[in-house]
Amino acid sequence: MMIEGLGKLLIPVIDIAEDAGRRIMEVYAQDFSVASKYDRSPLTDADMAAHDAILAGLEILTPDVPVLSEESADIPFAERAAWNRYWLVDPLDGTREFIKRNGEFTVNIALIENHQAVLGVVYVPVSGVCYFASKGGGAYKQERGGDPAQIRVRPCDGGRITVAGSQSHRNEAFDAFLANLPDSEVICIGSSLKSCLVAEGKIDIYPRLGPTSEWDTAAAQCVVEEAGGQLTDTRLRPLRYNTKDSLLNPSFLAYGDARHEWSKYVPEEYRD
Repeated sequence: MMIEGLGKLLIPVIDIAEDAGRRIMEVYAQDFSVASKYDRSPLTDADMAAHDAILAGLEILTPDVPVLSEESADIPFAERAAWNRYWLVDPLDGTREFIKRNGEFTVNIALIENHQAVLGVVYVPVSGVCYFASKGGGAYKQERGGDPAQIRVRPCDGGRITVAGSQSHRNEAFDAFLANLPDSEVICIGSSLKSCLVAEGKIDIYPRLGPTSEWDTAAAQCVVEEAGGQLTDTRLRPLRYNTKDSLLNPSFLAYGDARHEWSKYVPEEYRD
C-alpha cells in the first residue's frame, strides 16, 4: 500500500466506523452494565460490540495488516516492533461520556505507517458527524447526510485563546497551564472531539497534561495535521507510535497555529 493510495481507503474505513457506531447506539439505547478493566477504566458492552465490528471490517478490507485495539492491546512489543504498518483503533473513545449519556464519545480508527498516523477517521455515533483525513489529502468534516467539507485550523493573532478541556480528566496540571495564559476561555468536551475542534478552527489549543494511550490520539492527530495544525509532546515534537513497550503517550498539545509558542504555557514541572 503506497501513501498515494491512502485516499481510497477512507470510504470503506468510514463505513466500518459507522457500522461500529450503530452497534454502540444499540447499546446506548438500552440499560447497560459497566465493568472495570485492569486499570480501573470502565468497559461496557458497547466497547466490545464496536471492537468486534471494526476487527471484522478491517480483516475483510486489509487482511494482511495487523490491528491493535484498546480492547486487544496485550500484544507484546517484541511482536509489534516488526510492524511497519498497522491499524490503531479505539472502538469507543470516551466510555465515561457514554456512561454519562452526554453524546461526547467517538469511534477512532487510524492507520500507522513507520510510526506516523497517515489516515484517521473519527466518527461521532450520536450526531453522525465524521472527521477524516489521509496524509497529503487534507482534512474533512462530514455532517450526517451532508457532503464532506474541508476543514482548517485557525490563526492565533492575539486576543482571547480558546482552550479545550476534558469533561472527565481535568487536573492540577491543566489549571496550571491556564494560569500561564494571559486571557483564555475553556470549552469542555469529551473524547477526541477536543482535537477535532482544533482541526476545524473552533479551538486554539488542547493541552493534555496527563496519561493517555496511543489509540486515544492517532486518528485525531492525522486530522489535526492535515488541517494544518500539530499534535506534539510538550517540547513540540510530533507524537510517534509503536516505538516502545508502553502504549502510553507523553503529555501532549494539540494546536492550530504553529507560529505561537505554546510550550511556554506548560509549567516546567509538567514538561517531558
